[in-house]
Amino acid sequence: MPIKPLIILPDPVLRLVSKPVERVDAPLLKLADDMFATMYDAPGIGLAAIQVGEPLRMLVIDLAKEGEDPAPQLFINPEIVESSDERSVYEEGCLSIPDYYAEVERPARVRVRHLDRDGKEREVEADGLLATCLQHEIDHLNGVLFIDHISKLKRDMVVKKFKKLAKDRPPARMVG
Repeated sequence: MPIKPLIILPDPVLRLVSKPVERVDAPLLKLADDMFATMYDAPGIGLAAIQVGEPLRMLVIDLAKEGEDPAPQLFINPEIVESSDERSVYEEGCLSIPDYYAEVERPARVRVRHLDRDGKEREVEADGLLATCLQHEIDHLNGVLFIDHISKLKRDMVVKKFKKLAKDRPPARMVG
């Protein structure tokens, strides 16, 4: 399970809308396993396929705390089918925007329909950190970053900083 390079802001790849997965097969599951390896290496708690240059509607999450057994969750073609009016605020960060964190307000609870590793349709009701993480990663699949949920002034400052840093870094290349 090779570690894949992460796409970093301001790379325009992060703004692409990902395509639905047409079939769950061995190459797709290998990509999912590589995404888990990449996320654990980073380390992070969630990763969307677009963050490793694959514009597919797939994401991985593991909210296990340090010292707990891993609890990997794979979501293929996830979609939010219901969200609560109640809101919650979490400090979010992103592997594609390293070392930047901001408080983001989102629905406190969501219901997400997705395909599992076997290609079976599932639904999960999530609240707390899982709800936030699912919304954050599904945003990635739609070309939306968590900084799009903060003030324009703060967002512009972050983008400017990362554009400056990117001058020293070659652009990422799309895979597939």
